[in-house]
Amino acid sequence: MPTMNATGRSFLRLTSLFMLAASLNSAALANPMPTFVKPASGRILIKFTDEASARSVEANLRSKGSEVLRTLPKIGVKVVSVAPGQEKAVAANLARQRGVVFAAPDYAVAPSAVPNDPLFGNQWHHAKIGTPNAWNSVIGLGTVKIAILDTGCDPLHPDLLSKYVNGYNTYQGNSDFSDVHGHGTAVAGSAAAITNNALGVAGVAWNCQIMPIRISDPAGWGYSSTVADGLVYAADHGAKVANISYQFSYDPTVLWACQYFQQAGGVVTISAGNTGAVNNGAGSPYALTVSATDSNDNRASWSTWGPAVDISAPGVNIQSTNRGGGYGGWSGTSFSAPVTAGVAALVISANEALTASEIQDVLTQTAVDRGAAGWDQEYGWGRVNADAAVALALSLGGGGNDTTPPTVSFIQPTNGATVSGTTTVHVNASDNVGVASVSFYVNGALVATDTTAPYEYSWDTLTVANGGHNLRVEAKDAADNVGSAQIGVTVSNQDTTPPVTAITTPRTNSRVRASFSVTATASDNVEVVKVELYVNGVLASTDMSAPWSFSVNGTSWANGVYTLTTKAYDAQNNVGVSTGVKVKK
Repeated sequence: MPTMNATGRSFLRLTSLFMLAASLNSAALANPMPTFVKPASGRILIKFTDEASARSVEANLRSKGSEVLRTLPKIGVKVVSVAPGQEKAVAANLARQRGVVFAAPDYAVAPSAVPNDPLFGNQWHHAKIGTPNAWNSVIGLGTVKIAILDTGCDPLHPDLLSKYVNGYNTYQGNSDFSDVHGHGTAVAGSAAAITNNALGVAGVAWNCQIMPIRISDPAGWGYSSTVADGLVYAADHGAKVANISYQFSYDPTVLWACQYFQQAGGVVTISAGNTGAVNNGAGSPYALTVSATDSNDNRASWSTWGPAVDISAPGVNIQSTNRGGGYGGWSGTSFSAPVTAGVAALVISANEALTASEIQDVLTQTAVDRGAAGWDQEYGWGRVNADAAVALALSLGGGGNDTTPPTVSFIQPTNGATVSGTTTVHVNASDNVGVASVSFYVNGALVATDTTAPYEYSWDTLTVANGGHNLRVEAKDAADNVGSAQIGVTVSNQDTTPPVTAITTPRTNSRVRASFSVTATASDNVEVVKVELYVNGVLASTDMSAPWSFSVNGTSWANGVYTLTTKAYDAQNNVGVSTGVKVKK
């Protein structure tokens, strides 16, 4: 592929899936969610670094009445039952455990738009983004499938029905993709309604197929788990574009599935949302987050904006297909996203040799710059331009002709160095074309990704034990060539503060039954990693996550007085011991 400038690729701004998951499980979980987002009752999602960690945490969850309901295929995220109302608290606690990549509620998100002025206006957006000129070169290949992950699609709409392939319903686990809301039918028409048939509206991608995937409940709410399932299904059934007209750009489970879809060669478009406010969540290199513009090429007043926005597209009064066979005008980033998805399908049709990341680069590099020069938080790299994108795609060789990997080396720390506290890991990376991203690993686990120089990661060494550790970095270019380097360092922290722990129930001098429960509190200046329960100085049980609780079987105990104590441990193996609580049997 001919050289693209570094600016065209530098929209890849994901700080890391790990850091994103951490933000979701700390501040985001602590604050009230917007009204269009709610946790699914009694369900959370967890991803582990390895099977050993999974078994340990799962055993602990089972002891508290939780169970693994299922595992999302191909991305290894587990759906776990929890007590209703405890989704955020349990997820936030699990997110701090070793071996957990992320833990989050199975969020439900409302559709990003509602109908507005049926049959209002015409399809002004085609002239604005240059689709008529693009259609002079390519109208879309019938082999290119666009997956519409939404409320379903009207199976009988005359402007859509001949386009459908491989329909599926991840909410119910069957093939009934009928639209339960109306939102999905309009989204599908925006991307690829049948065109040049003397009927209704024109889709952006004339000849491309539609893969309708219902991911919503009957009220239209989509879930992290059903969206992730839908992306995996779409990738496995040959979709090259997937559109999600829900505000899922910041969800770790969905982003993990976006990565799977991109690795299968596809491009994901996601609506930025309709809050009219900034969302400071990080974006992802595995999807294009799309804000909405009006007929004057300005950001729609209700369009969400922020660091995640990659590109913008028309989203005001978009004429599209309605459930039941009619047509209407729709507004929202729910429609700017499928318009962009349709353009992505045209780019793929123009040059099937392009990789997924190259397709994203084509779209962002050819976008009409709006707002501040270059990338900005309102428009991303600008408003999508179908004419220019198709022209660039036709001029490119594609297929990753660049085979030269980047070079990368550590600046600090150096090999063999001793580190403590919060240490800046700083590396140098260069490439013959341009570095797209630099990923940082600690002991084989991805901890951060940086997409702009200087390439740095702030490492809190208190999160690992004292002793030797391996640091590795991988630099990747737009053609997915990878260069790497690694060093060994010694962590030496002087955290000598033990945790504080206390037994809350039972109380001293209580009389206990043959089987009873013990609950405790535990806190630390850094983190409590486990709490042990002792009966008369003998270890009786261990809990690896808060809330700290233990089930005690005293059936074989003789009548008498027993002393209960707890020990709390931090990552540096400092131990705090509770005051003994005496109980009578």
